[in-house]
Amino acid sequence: QVQLVESGGGSVQAGASLRLSCAASGRTSSSYTMGWFRQAPGKEREFVAGISWSTGSTAYANSVQGRFTISRDSAKNTAYLQMNSLKLEDTAVYYCGATGRRYIPLRQYDYELWGQGTQVTVSS
Repeated sequence: QVQLVESGGGSVQAGASLRLSCAASGRTSSSYTMGWFRQAPGKEREFVAGISWSTGSTAYANSVQGRFTISRDSAKNTAYLQMNSLKLEDTAVYYCGATGRRYIPLRQYDYELWGQGTQVTVSS
């Protein structure tokens, strides 16, 4: 039905910026929510940011508040995660997820579809 493809990851130095993209292909609905999660080695997948496609409402984890910005381009069916002032602790595989729920879930289990992930590595 719908596939999600992340891109934009890479290796950068602390303080640099990256913009991740999550492109949805196939037939999509504007009533869903898209979210970004990340998973570092040995840790659980954690919520980073989410956006309601229909309302534009956003939510952020405290750890990225003020540094990361989630946005969407409806014409391209693409969500973005602008990451500024990157820190070492931001190093992780970043995943894009989608759900038909109207609210922005904070648990990975509430998302119905996932992309393959993109690696973000921040070094000093």
